[in-house]
Amino acid sequence: MEEPASRPVALVTGAARRVGAVIARRLHEAGYDLALHCRTSRSELDALIAELEQVRPGSTLALEADLADVAHLPGLVEATVTRFGHLDALINNASAFFPTPLGRIDQGDWSALFDSNARGPLFLTQAAAPALRARHGAIVNLVDIYAERPLPGYSVYCMAKAALLAMTRALARELAPQVRVNGVAPGAVMWPEDGKPYAPPTDIIARTPLARAGSADDVAAAVLWLLRDAGFTTGEVIRVDGGRTLFV
Repeated sequence: MEEPASRPVALVTGAARRVGAVIARRLHEAGYDLALHCRTSRSELDALIAELEQVRPGSTLALEADLADVAHLPGLVEATVTRFGHLDALINNASAFFPTPLGRIDQGDWSALFDSNARGPLFLTQAAAPALRARHGAIVNLVDIYAERPLPGYSVYCMAKAALLAMTRALARELAPQVRVNGVAPGAVMWPEDGKPYAPPTDIIARTPLARAGSADDVAAAVLWLLRDAGFTTGEVIRVDGGRTLFV
């Protein structure tokens, strides 16, 4: 087993549940030590950390913060580097998702969706950049296929993800050559938690060439590939959507 100082370290936002937790498990299995962030899902995060610590003691750090609180974001990076000695990867996964029909959008909707999907990732990346440069690290942003093909009724969410897409490409240039910056744009990999998808699952799958929904494991595999194996790839956004964006 590698010594702790030689293991790569990743900071994952929104890591307590759903896709974030699956990404955390995949990276941990690949040998990463992990700083795992949540905003309110602390009990789920503690359970995940207990699971991972059974496999490799001392390999995780819990971080709790509201990404809208920009002043506290450098502290997440500082805590990670203090604990593990370095930082190799940042995965901006945390996201808010809810409908905003035109005519009923308010400033609270705008703030909630942009804070989690664009503003928080930008300022956390800014805070992490020096540590990542020192390790020739990598960033993966969780975008969405709707950043380029907007979903009716979800305009603010789509706009926020489009900003994250633009940030991915812009910072790939600005942080080069020391840091690679890429994105993953999932299609239908998990239905909304209230059980009411924005379109019937059969309709979505009918517009997917692979004729099935994806899984969080598909997303996690793409994240790991971008971090570990895609050494000559930056500024790219990989669509993990079963080919769905082939349909106009």
